Amino acid sequence: TVYNPVPSTPVSLTLYPNDPVFSKVQYPGGWMYVNGGINGIILYRKSNEEFVAIERTSSYLPDDKNAIAKVQSDNFTLKDTVSASTWRIIDATVTKGPATYPLRIYSSNFDGNALRINN
Repeated sequence: TVYNPVPSTPVSLTLYPNDPVFSKVQYPGGWMYVNGGINGIILYRKSNEEFVAIERTSSYLPDDKNAIAKVQSDNFTLKDTVSASTWRIIDATVTKGPATYPLRIYSSNFDGNALRINN
């Protein structure tokens, strides 16, 4: 396991992306915020079969409740508005410091109907 400064918290969600409430993630490149994790999860649809579930808690300031990743207007960059660190939505890797660690990613499994997110 790779070290991550963001604390691990139990996550066990089942979502149904084909449901109209998930219209923002019904096509590759779509994203939305969902409840779960510590400060919420960014759900990103990478392809028809693959999703990425990213914890919004900043890996640079994990104890600061205001330091949460927000999707920027380019729909690609995630930014912690406290430290101004940025990450890529497709894999949560750092694109600009001061953060040096990626955001925490939760396991996701999509069977064409149900999307299970857990750790």
